[in-house]
Amino acid sequence: KVSESVREKAWKTFESLSAADGALACNKKKKETWGVCIFIVAIDLDEVTFTFTELLKSINISVCTFFQFLKEVDVNMDTVSTKVDSTVSRLKKKYDVLFALYHKFERTCGLIYLEQPSSEISAELSSVLVLKNYWITFLLAKGKVLQVEDDLVISFQLLLCVLDYFIKLSPPATLKEPYKSSVSAVTVNGSARTPRRGQNRSSRTAKQLDTDTKIIEILCKEHDCNLDEVKNVYFTSFIPFLNSAGIVASNGLPEVEVILKQYDELYLKNKDIDARLFLNHDETLQPDVIACSQLERTPLKNNPDEEINVILPQTPVRVAMNNIQQLIMILNSATDKPSDTLIMYFNNCTVNPKDSILKRVESFDHIFKKKFAEAVGQGWAEIGSQRYKLGVRLYYRVMESMLKSEEVRLSVQNFSKLLNDNIFHTSLLACAVEVVMATYGRNASQSDSTSAETDLSFPWILNVFDLKAFDFYKVIESFIKAEPSLTREMIKHLEHCEHRIMESLAWQSGSPLFDLIKQSKEREGQSDQPEPTSTLNMPLQHNHTAADLYLSPVKSPKKKASGPPLSATSTPDVQPAVIPQTQKPQKSTSLSSFYRKVYLLAYRRLHTLFLHLLSEHPDLEPLIWTLFQHTLQNEYELMRDRHLDQIMMCSMYGICKVKNVDLRFKMIVSAYKELCNTNQETFKRVLIWKEQYDSIIVFYNIVFMQKLKTNILQYASSRPPTLSPIPHIPRSPYQFSNSPRRVSAGNNIYISPLKSPYKFSDGFQSPTKMTPRSRILVSIGESFGTSEKFQKINQMLCNSECQLKRSAEGGAAAPKPLKRLRFDIEGQDEADGSKHLPQESKFQQKLAEMTSTRTRMQKQKLNDGNDTSASEEK
Repeated sequence: KVSESVREKAWKTFESLSAADGALACNKKKKETWGVCIFIVAIDLDEVTFTFTELLKSINISVCTFFQFLKEVDVNMDTVSTKVDSTVSRLKKKYDVLFALYHKFERTCGLIYLEQPSSEISAELSSVLVLKNYWITFLLAKGKVLQVEDDLVISFQLLLCVLDYFIKLSPPATLKEPYKSSVSAVTVNGSARTPRRGQNRSSRTAKQLDTDTKIIEILCKEHDCNLDEVKNVYFTSFIPFLNSAGIVASNGLPEVEVILKQYDELYLKNKDIDARLFLNHDETLQPDVIACSQLERTPLKNNPDEEINVILPQTPVRVAMNNIQQLIMILNSATDKPSDTLIMYFNNCTVNPKDSILKRVESFDHIFKKKFAEAVGQGWAEIGSQRYKLGVRLYYRVMESMLKSEEVRLSVQNFSKLLNDNIFHTSLLACAVEVVMATYGRNASQSDSTSAETDLSFPWILNVFDLKAFDFYKVIESFIKAEPSLTREMIKHLEHCEHRIMESLAWQSGSPLFDLIKQSKEREGQSDQPEPTSTLNMPLQHNHTAADLYLSPVKSPKKKASGPPLSATSTPDVQPAVIPQTQKPQKSTSLSSFYRKVYLLAYRRLHTLFLHLLSEHPDLEPLIWTLFQHTLQNEYELMRDRHLDQIMMCSMYGICKVKNVDLRFKMIVSAYKELCNTNQETFKRVLIWKEQYDSIIVFYNIVFMQKLKTNILQYASSRPPTLSPIPHIPRSPYQFSNSPRRVSAGNNIYISPLKSPYKFSDGFQSPTKMTPRSRILVSIGESFGTSEKFQKINQMLCNSECQLKRSAEGGAAAPKPLKRLRFDIEGQDEADGSKHLPQESKFQQKLAEMTSTRTRMQKQKLNDGNDTSASEEK
């Protein structure tokens, strides 16, 4: 199937890979390498004459192994183009979604259908055939009505529609409860089923199928899915699909051959993954066992020889549904309109902003609905509108929280300037909608802790709201602080958005950032800096609010400003173009705050890469950082339409070059690819001149080196430049502690955050149903059930704290609490005072610990008496 032009170029690529340094993997796997070469060249030449699955079958390799091998053969930066990277990224995301959905589908069908139904059921309704019919119908529906292939939530909602449709057409004898009763009830209340030889398997009309929602309600409840959203998908997208595919409900179950033919046409057109093979558990679609076994573990202070009970992660679908349910529950108490408290703030303004706010919200509703439909599919406009309305609720909720905080901080109630600022409102609304979109758009991959980008991922929202990234950045920190109920995942997502802005998006042409830097330079001449280097090693203050950043407070460069320190009605960042000579441009708080965060992010990235590459040359790190920081501060135009990491890699290479340390760009980019949240396009496609791009090496030689040659050479002289201070590394204001921490110094009780989300159908008080291995979250040597035992722990904590307090006041040593349980056993059991000798074996130590624990449990049970039986219930 491969054309001659593809074959010729692929062979040249194969020869270059085989001859390259470190080509051992290629020479050992010649067949796989040849397949990869064909794949790369076919995409680059736009001559793909085969499907991705056909290629995998030809070289006998799985999807996961292929992607991993492709990464290994990319030894040079020009082997795999950004075009191929983009194709691979799309295939990965589609595979992740399909893999997650199929396993969810298989488990769900096991809960719906009997494995061995009664004998009168015909063979054509066997579980295998039903599964095949279901799955292929879903694949066809997904391919026909969804433009976005990697949206896990919408795809799952569509799958529920398919399940609902088929369950209604299934004989009750094949179903488990509660589906059997629901289908039977529909049959009795609707029209009765006709015999097999009669008119049809089911004489129920399409209208009856469409209007009966009992099954879909059960499915939504079982999977914590929003009923209104699924019904919307059913009537606006699924029913039109059935009509277009010629599938008529009154004809019973659709013929497998008919839908097979339609799906085959779709698969050959897309030339990607044949998802029908999931039904056969085909080896090409199975995940990499080694990669899947390397589950993320919480860092524990355990003995490395001890067995660690790994808590298996939840399925991607379950996590996505939990996150959505939590968001909806948070917003249930919010309204689509401004609250009475917000109306009061609006009325207190010099110019009431209410009408402009309502008009803006309504205007963006139409814009968002249109853009969402363009991205996902025209049948999904109402789904987009539903998500936007959730964002509006969050927008009003966060705005109210922000204003309350500002009122306390400033002791004012008139926020006229802020509440009449269009950019502030647009940014706040966009941030709220982004939280909703990110909650729904969670990545299906479990192999990465961060969500992979989809077509609707940030910065898509900036284009929808026609918003500059630098303006959006200003609201992120205040948004997080104003909404304490944000999930950990959403806080990490917004922090990731902030990093994206600081590393590249804020530096795009047309960004207001460059105007602010220019004004900063003009304020005191070229000696002025966006952020003085002297403040780098000072702690970063996270006390600027959105009001500070959108309406920057003024500090005179010569003397301290008089009056209140911050005002919600102060002068904006961007000053008028013409300024009287007696009045100099005022310093921008948003610029200063931005640069301090950029410096911090830049140093963290540099330090991580440095440890990978130059840990044996610690003296080079301050030199590289000084060049890096100097470039950001004084040669900031190099950042225009470029990436922070490009400057970092060039700074590292430049210093190593003048210091005669052997570090090649190939080594730098190889280490860079292993870092978190990196993209190969960063070093493969760098802006050289206007609309001309090339590799990082070309950028260094033609642009970076030419601009900074004099400065770089100074590091080789006897009088190198003054070193820039290392930034103070604070703890992120957005992150929570992962590791178990001690309750207080006087005891050995530790607490750690609950790792699994709640199952919201059971309410906030019920933890998610977990596997037997992960069920025991409190392990103290016996079961817990009665409140008296927890009261004893509280009493023990109180006693130990009191003893510590007396010890600190009186200077005397605190007496040792009797029979206190010790959780962090290290060869010693404090309860009975026994010690293990160093020469004892691990087995003997374990045996002694178990004996001690059993003795302690027996004594405890004697003291508890009849409470033992009650304590077994949990």
